[in-house]
Amino acid sequence: MKMKHAVTAAAWLAVSGLVQAQIDPLQARSLAASCAACHGTDGRAQPAMVSLAGYNKNELVRKMQDYKADRVPAATIMHQLAKGYTDEQIEAIAGYFAAQKR
Repeated sequence: MKMKHAVTAAAWLAVSGLVQAQIDPLQARSLAASCAACHGTDGRAQPAMVSLAGYNKNELVRKMQDYKADRVPAATIMHQLAKGYTDEQIEAIAGYFAAQKR
């Protein structure tokens, strides 16, 4: 019987951790605002810069993770910025930009 309670408690802790890991839309918008200087307000950049609005979420996450893990030759400030975000924050930022109109 003790084992059943331990498994139940572990399951609840895991679920509560997942709920806490989610970032609300306003926080995602605030995190994405730090990208505005280079990528434009709401991800719509000026010419000669990459626009992020409407970009595929999974592709944005992959690119940010590549910057974070130094899998891309260092050429921009993105390597430093990406390392400052958690995986959950990167997911939230990518989701925010993916939801914006091009």
